[in-house]
Amino acid sequence: MKLAYIFPGQGAQFIGMGKDLYDNSPDARRIFEEADTILNLPLSKMCFEGPFEELTKTRNCQPAIVAVSMAALFVFRKTYPQFIPSYVAGLSLGEYSALVAADIVNFHDALHLVRKRGEFMEAAAAKNPGKMSCILGMDVKAVEEICSVTGAQIANLNCPGQVVVSGTNAQLEALASKATEAGAKRVISLDVSGAFHCSLMKDAAVKLKAEIDKVHFNKARYPLISNVDAKEQTDPHVIKENLIKQVDSATYWEASMRHLVAGGVRQYFEIGPGTVLKGLFKKIDTAVQVISAGKWPDIQEIGKNLA
Repeated sequence: MKLAYIFPGQGAQFIGMGKDLYDNSPDARRIFEEADTILNLPLSKMCFEGPFEELTKTRNCQPAIVAVSMAALFVFRKTYPQFIPSYVAGLSLGEYSALVAADIVNFHDALHLVRKRGEFMEAAAAKNPGKMSCILGMDVKAVEEICSVTGAQIANLNCPGQVVVSGTNAQLEALASKATEAGAKRVISLDVSGAFHCSLMKDAAVKLKAEIDKVHFNKARYPLISNVDAKEQTDPHVIKENLIKQVDSATYWEASMRHLVAGGVRQYFEIGPGTVLKGLFKKIDTAVQVISAGKWPDIQEIGKNLA
């Protein structure tokens, strides 16, 4: 059976994430200790104890989620070496965890890059204030038409029935009004610190390119499904370009997962905090199996359930 590793993005964080892995696995403990050393920051303490206001800051949240995902990956791989992926993928930030899983970059470089990515995105958000909204019950073409009038931009297409858009506050207020008039079920303002995955993040993309250019990328051991084109990538140069584009361009998670399903992947291990990706899959394709592998008990249960 073909299987894929999938990794969560920003928004999956919670206080206490990774603590059970740290307590039960020397490998996981080493990952958290390395993260603290690499960033010269008490990242593990932030993951385990908060405060939530600090953990959710983009510059902290991004390396924190990658660190927890890597701790879970080490435990999962050591416990189940037989589960070798045909593909890897990650939702937005999660793509950096997927890079490590596919041996494209090492943990040290991935953590450094996401810390910088978070800092650059925070700076861009301060320079170009904006927000993100989720439109429910409206098809993509209808949202695109409203965006063309308001100046807002589609940011994420994660699953059927919802379109996430980014823009300035004024653009999104106009979009919410027009979308409601046009029959949207609901327009929800998201609790994020900026207008991510749109042109307001251009400065962050430019700065990130300079950092990515410093890092050596290997050819992928397992094909990476890229967020920005929903295609299989193994070429390090293309993967670098797509990571840069990802910051100020739309991401296509639904299309990425449909590509894997069409390719015969029936089993997905969600490696990292939370179960966001499992929830999205309930709207994408209910026939596949999505298995949580982010907590110590979940990972131990896998062997019993798949025996």
